[in-house]
Amino acid sequence: MSTVLVLNAGYEPLHKVSIKHAIGMLVREVAVIEEAAEEMFGNFPKPLVLRLVKYISMKWRNHNPKWSKDRLLKRDRAICGYCDKTATTIDHIIPRSLGGETTWINTTASCLRCNGKKGSKTIKESNMKLKREPFIPTWEEIYS
Repeated sequence: MSTVLVLNAGYEPLHKVSIKHAIGMLVREVAVIEEAAEEMFGNFPKPLVLRLVKYISMKWRNHNPKWSKDRLLKRDRAICGYCDKTATTIDHIIPRSLGGETTWINTTASCLRCNGKKGSKTIKESNMKLKREPFIPTWEEIYS
């Protein structure tokens, strides 16, 4: 299912919505199309990016994005933190079995092979090396 990026009136990325939701926003005239595909979706060009007509307060945006597997894969561009191949899983740098938590700093994208090789061992025990330091992303990094 494809999604549509929604920008605030000031062009800051807010979130993504389904195409059905995006069309509803256009019908209600709360958003305008900023970028669209050439194909049509009913009476509208298929939207790729919408911008809200009125600015909404983003006080909740003062906080960092909440961790999720999808957001972690987005942060790491779906590239394994150990071998640079395509990542489809996540790895806890300090394994959960050793008290590691599911946080931005303790997780990295991982390919199936590297995740299996590391298992529930530490990086040192598995004789592996992390190629990039994990970090807490901004909302812009998640939605860019």
